[in-house]
Amino acid sequence: MSVLGIDEISYGADDLAACRQFFLDWGLGLVEEQAERLVFETLNGCRVIVAASSHPDLPPAIEAGPTLREVVWGVESAADLALYESRIAQLPGFVKQGGRIGCTDPNGLALRLQVTQKRDLDLPSAEYNTWSRKGRIDQASPAYERAQPIEVGHVVFFVKDVQACERFYVEHFGFAASDRYPERGAFLRTAPEGGHHDIFLLQRPDKHAGLNHVAFTVRDIHEVFGGGMHISRCGWDTQLGPGRHPVSSAYFWYFKNPAGALVEYYADEDQLTADWQPREFEPGPTVFAEWAIDGGIDGNTRRQKGVGAADGKFLTDKRH
Repeated sequence: MSVLGIDEISYGADDLAACRQFFLDWGLGLVEEQAERLVFETLNGCRVIVAASSHPDLPPAIEAGPTLREVVWGVESAADLALYESRIAQLPGFVKQGGRIGCTDPNGLALRLQVTQKRDLDLPSAEYNTWSRKGRIDQASPAYERAQPIEVGHVVFFVKDVQACERFYVEHFGFAASDRYPERGAFLRTAPEGGHHDIFLLQRPDKHAGLNHVAFTVRDIHEVFGGGMHISRCGWDTQLGPGRHPVSSAYFWYFKNPAGALVEYYADEDQLTADWQPREFEPGPTVFAEWAIDGGIDGNTRRQKGVGAADGKFLTDKRH
């Protein structure tokens, strides 16, 4: 029995028209549309809901302004759901309704569980050639004009008490620690075997609760680039990226999100097992990013924003 991953997230937002356009540009499919509620899907059926901040179906917010209001995690079966119910029935904010159970975590966030609605996918992705392994023979790596996110891969929150939040997810839901910033941050995965993290809990000095970002998994680094440049062409602002995280090994590109905080394309994170021993890191710029581009890449020139276009068809061409 283990939580499988994120099945659905819900935002409370103020400008639904901007959010609608953003998530369509981001590569999600719009599957339901009402005046005050939009429902999008990733390729595997993971749902992203954006509702008006005052919508009665939304749980209370953990911070002012547009932000994430609810995270729904998937489990394998109704039997698993019943076992989790026995664990959390006495926790604050317990609910049981419409095939879901849930409660409130120590940060005030609404957490729900359901039998997973996501679909299994078999998607072609890039092969890589290294000095010791040649996985790509007689074929070129792909290039993408835009991204189609596979799923919501992880969420990152600012928390009031990182140790209390880590204990909550480990003791009640079986999450496993991957790495930590001592007394400041905890990277957790839903099960001993899986990707580097499904949730990252980060305690700021002011102990403010809030959303940092939501991360969408794409196939490979080339889709990170293609998706990011498409979003750039659409006029949305980069926060940071593309770049690469040393802690999880993942490639990233962060954008500002009208539904709240940031969103990320990412690919190629570490895969861990029960043999993995959590490491400890001191926060700092070189720990966050092995490399990163501030301001992003312009989707038209394919160069860092503000640098300008190449002079000619080849880099050696110069204007006279």
